[in-house]
Amino acid sequence: MNSDIRTILENVRDKRMTVEEATLILKEMPFDDIDFAKVDTHRKLRQGSAEVIYGAGKTAAQIMGIVASMRKSGQENILITRLSREAYSELSDIENIQYYEDARIAICGQMHKPDGIGKIIVATAGTSDIPVAEEAAVTAKFLGNDVVRLYDVGVSGLHRLLAHLDDIMSATVIIAIAGMEGALASVVGGLADCPVIAVPTSVGYGASFEGLTALLAMLNSCASGVSVVNIDNGFGAGYVANMINHPNK
Repeated sequence: MNSDIRTILENVRDKRMTVEEATLILKEMPFDDIDFAKVDTHRKLRQGSAEVIYGAGKTAAQIMGIVASMRKSGQENILITRLSREAYSELSDIENIQYYEDARIAICGQMHKPDGIGKIIVATAGTSDIPVAEEAAVTAKFLGNDVVRLYDVGVSGLHRLLAHLDDIMSATVIIAIAGMEGALASVVGGLADCPVIAVPTSVGYGASFEGLTALLAMLNSCASGVSVVNIDNGFGAGYVANMINHPNK
């Protein structure tokens, strides 16, 4: 693959190919087939962010193989999501890896330096929502964003949220995370002048239906500017927030 890239670059240098033609070819170049996985080595070129490893259901050997493939293709910093502490303990052979237990995320390499246009607020209704919030926050920080955490600011004590109006008003994007009845997203959406990404969580009593009640409430929010990701999908919220905070990336 490296020889193919070199040929393309030489063609551009010698004016046998335009920059636009070379970019299109590079975007369409093949993945790295390692039998049990087909590693998308050019996702960053196409989408602005490199491929992320979903850790749940993968063996330690598979994860290490994917990491090796990514590093071979030049990806220095790698995000692994939904990784249990037990699974992480089997990855000691991976160089420069660190684990964020609340987020269930491992990072190979370093966090990217913050270079977004503003800051991302990650707010939770309750303390029980923090694992999903940490998945969103660590994902956003890894991708190069300034992240501010506002935890346990739900509607059962609205004054806790109103005490942070300066943060809310100055955010570029807000991730609002709640289980139960999911009201936090609508309240934040009514206060903020930026996009709000709502994340329903599976936290709550029986009638919360493992997050379905919060999901439907958020989908039916009357506040303009609120969009919704899937139940417990902190990673998805952090990823979308990163795209909003890097409009020209």
